[in-house]
Formats: sequence, structure tokens, C-alpha cells
Amino acid sequence: MVAALTLFSMVLYALLCLFGIMANGFIVVVLGREWVRCHRLSPSDMILISLGVSRFCLQWVGMINCYYYFFHRIHYSTGLARQYFGLYWDFLNTTTFWFGTWLSVLFCVKIANFTHPIFLWLKWRVNDLIPWLLLVSLLISFIVTMLFFVGNNIMYRAFLQGTFSGNLTLHGFAKRLEIHYFLPLKLIALSIPCSMFVVSTILLITSLRRHSCRMQHSAQRTQDPSVQAHSRALKFLVSFLVLYALSFLSSVIDAAAFALIDNTWYWQWQIMIFLCISVHPFILIFGNSQLGGTLRKLLLLPKTFCKDKGTSSPS
Repeated sequence: MVAALTLFSMVLYALLCLFGIMANGFIVVVLGREWVRCHRLSPSDMILISLGVSRFCLQWVGMINCYYYFFHRIHYSTGLARQYFGLYWDFLNTTTFWFGTWLSVLFCVKIANFTHPIFLWLKWRVNDLIPWLLLVSLLISFIVTMLFFVGNNIMYRAFLQGTFSGNLTLHGFAKRLEIHYFLPLKLIALSIPCSMFVVSTILLITSLRRHSCRMQHSAQRTQDPSVQAHSRALKFLVSFLVLYALSFLSSVIDAAAFALIDNTWYWQWQIMIFLCISVHPFILIFGNSQLGGTLRKLLLLPKTFCKDKGTSSPS
């Protein structure tokens, strides 16, 4: 029963990652082609292509890391594999959280209606700020990655030198380091962008509520473009927020409950962690007119080809 559950979870995890890889790859290819053709991208497209690239690489790194760890657990824990995989994973995971946050912030600034001077300044300058915010995200991710690397290196050197006190084993030392070093670092590194995401969503909800109150006496309020823009952005952000929070909580719980990775729930935790970066790209595609239109054209190509072939064939 346990073996069957593990096998099913492994297959489900692989399918989830492959679908996510295809969706993120599609976003990168479509927007990359647009970038080459027009030599420029809108601020939202800059974030989308950055998010797509980071998620595409993150899923490949994560999938290889998970299977390597599962089948070579001892070598993974005692060799350099943990450091190598951790180096890429920590950087890409942090950038993914930050890029997702900037996407929510951009929607909030562009759509919400507030008259505070700081908000008006952001609305005016946000297009120029996005490239710099993306670069700052890369810098923050690099610093966080180096801090994670220091912890992984400490664990590796402790194993080589055998500097364990008392009856403390390698697993016990790794668990202690995970709880007292990696968990606080992960909380700090991911809580900041997550908090900004939540605040931007709350601001958008507040803006929608205020605007709806102002329009409540108007018979055309449901047709008002501002209300419709608020509603579309809100549906998008709420769905993203659910996946974003699920990914955040799964990553934190995975670090806090380090022993869970040694039992049959390992793959279920990986599915939870990767759910956001695998499902959310589809929400992005269907919520974006350019991406959605391109996908619909691709899906209609076989039907169009068959129809043209049938028309051109001799009667």
C-alpha cells in the first residue's frame, strides 16, 4: 500500500512538473519572440518573462534534485550534491517569490484608485521602476543564496571532520541546523515578498470596495470599465494568492518538519511545494490576451490543417 502510494505520488509529481515546464516554456517563447520582434516589452511582460524563466529552471532543478535525493539519499546528504542543488534551488526559488510579488504590486498600482501622494508617484513611475525592481530581486536572491550556501557548507564540513558532539548523528546535526538556521533564514527571505503580495491584494480589494460604493447608485456600475478591471485583477490575484500562500507554507513546513522527508509523505510535500509554479502559469496564459490568443491558435492548428487537407483533396 505504501509503495503504491509512493509510486502514484512520484508519477503525479512528475506530470505536474512537466505540465508546469511546458506552460512556463510557452510563456517564455511567446514573450521572447515578441521581445525580438518589437525590441521592447511592457512592464507586465517583463515580469512575466522573468517569472517564466525562473520557474522553468526551478522546476527542472527541483525535479532532478527530488529524484536524486530519493534514490541516492546517503550520497546526497554526505556529498556535494546538496550544496550544488541547493545553490540553484535557493536562488531560483527566492527570485520566483519576488517576481510573483512584483506582478501583484504592478496590478495593484496600475488598477487601484488611491489619491495618496506616494501611491500617485508609484503609479506615475512604476513603468520605469520595474526593471530596477527585477534587478534588486536578483541581488537579494543572490545574497540569500550565499547565506543558504554557508549553512550547507557547514553541514558538509562537519560531516567530513566528524565534529559531532555526543551521540549526535549526521541526520540529527542536519535537523538541528535546518531548524535553527535554515528555517529562520527561509522565513525572513520569503515572508517579506509574501507580505507585500498580501498587502497589494488587500489594497486592491479596498479600492474595489470604495469604487463600488461610489458607483452603487449608478445603473451602469456593472458595465463600468474600472469596476470590470478591478474584478478581473482581483480574481487573478486571489487565485494566485491561494497558490502563492500554499507554496510558502509548504516550503516553511518542509523546513520546520525536517523529519517528514524521510517518510512516505515526501512526494506529497513536493507536490504541494510545486503546485503554484505548475498551475499558476496556466492562469497567467488564460488571463493574458496575447498568451491566450497564441495558445488558442496553436490548439486550432490541427483542426485547420485537417480542414485544409480535406478541402484540397480530390473529390
